[in-house]
Amino acid sequence: MLLHQRWQEGCTTAKTLFDEIKAAGYSGGLTVLRDYLRPLRSGAQPQDRSTRPPSVRDVTGWITRHPDSLTRDENLKLKSILARCPQLDTVANHVRTVAEMMASRSGRTQLTGWIDQVTTSDLPELVSFVNGIGSDLGAVVAGLSLPISSGVVEG
Repeated sequence: MLLHQRWQEGCTTAKTLFDEIKAAGYSGGLTVLRDYLRPLRSGAQPQDRSTRPPSVRDVTGWITRHPDSLTRDENLKLKSILARCPQLDTVANHVRTVAEMMASRSGRTQLTGWIDQVTTSDLPELVSFVNGIGSDLGAVVAGLSLPISSGVVEG
């Protein structure tokens, strides 16, 4: 990379490096470059942006999206995270089950079994969610079973 090569050659002025990489096609800003160079000035290596841990939003999106819509990299990262956190893996399985019920309209036959599974899990937040479902179970079953919905009117 031109930037690291120039740094090794002794060019450590951010503005000069910025002008050079801008001419080579860099489209970022000077501040981004300065942030990137900061660790180099102290003798450390800059953190590779591709190795940053995924955000909560990233992981939530991976869990709630259809598995076929994930890239290979997203799928590998999700599998790695779920392997390290059994509780999150359990939550992800419960979310997938509900998504399958929604897609197949099988709430009438599967919802009570799913509720029983969640109730026996060690996931207090999900148990609380299931308890809330119980207060309007008929509407939830209808929403997961019938091809029509009043969601547009209620939304």
